[in-house]
Amino acid sequence: MSVTIKEVAALAGVSPSTVSRTCKDHPSISRQTKEKVRRAMDQLGYEPNFQASSLATQNSRTIGIILPPSERETYENAFYLEAVRGISILCNQRQYINTVITGKDESELLQVIKTTVRNGLAEGFIILYSREQDPVVNYLYEEGLLYVLVGKAFRNANQTIYVDNDNVLAGKEAAQYLISLGHRKIGYLSGDHSLLYTGDRKSGYMLALAENNIPFRPEYCVETSFLPGAENPVLRELLSRSDRPTAFVASDDILASYLERLCVEMNIAVPKELSVISFNNSLFARMTKPPLTSIDINSFQLGSEAAAQMISHIENPNLLATKTIVPHYIVERESCIETV
Repeated sequence: MSVTIKEVAALAGVSPSTVSRTCKDHPSISRQTKEKVRRAMDQLGYEPNFQASSLATQNSRTIGIILPPSERETYENAFYLEAVRGISILCNQRQYINTVITGKDESELLQVIKTTVRNGLAEGFIILYSREQDPVVNYLYEEGLLYVLVGKAFRNANQTIYVDNDNVLAGKEAAQYLISLGHRKIGYLSGDHSLLYTGDRKSGYMLALAENNIPFRPEYCVETSFLPGAENPVLRELLSRSDRPTAFVASDDILASYLERLCVEMNIAVPKELSVISFNNSLFARMTKPPLTSIDINSFQLGSEAAAQMISHIENPNLLATKTIVPHYIVERESCIETV
């Protein structure tokens, strides 16, 4: 009986897809992993069936879309829906299938991914977030699996395919927009700081302050939860101060809508007493009162570009890791005015 690719994978301690990519000398597989797989192939006397390998590739044109672990808030963020739409439309055009992968926490998410890999159900993965010390990224990298990040790579940047905005520039332009309206007391409201875009947008905000000789005030920066109904006493206390900010940069439309609701509760008029600029240009930006000035990060294009990169690397295994920057632009609405 001939040796199977699964037997080689079991002996080498890797996934079947890693063995398949080693046979094709795919650049996404590390040298150490390739050597380990080839030793297992020699030990078992495995002869790669390149015709069968090609046929399997044609019949398994499936891309996994990985959402961040969450019990609820991920599914309420329009960014992910738009990015998935961009991926799906591109995949449809190129005759690829996509499947969404998620879990209530990191452990569940990682287990689902491992099962997907073990069963050979995806040619590669698009990860719709980028955070520090992510076990999902670590697993995919260590297994030598093909993946594309939507967001900046935290580690192994030269070996990582990623699609992103210039979030430092976007954060700088958001703060500069408020500065151009005469604001000097500008706060920054953000979500989870382990997400890399949050820190980059804050860096841009701080850069704009520095370039305009405006002192950075740490107490003006507040981290809060995306969860609906969650309260942040630090933000409430900041808005109660006599020297409170006259404007805020919010890292997401959902947070900005929460800020507007809190202002209504505290009788703070937006934009007369507090201007707000946010990111994503989602439905939240258009439905809040007043509608939000928001930076459109082209969520749809981020997804579409990620899918294009994934398919290119599936079909051309010798491509080097690529970095794609998607442009952003400000959509002006009624949530910002000149300060008196």
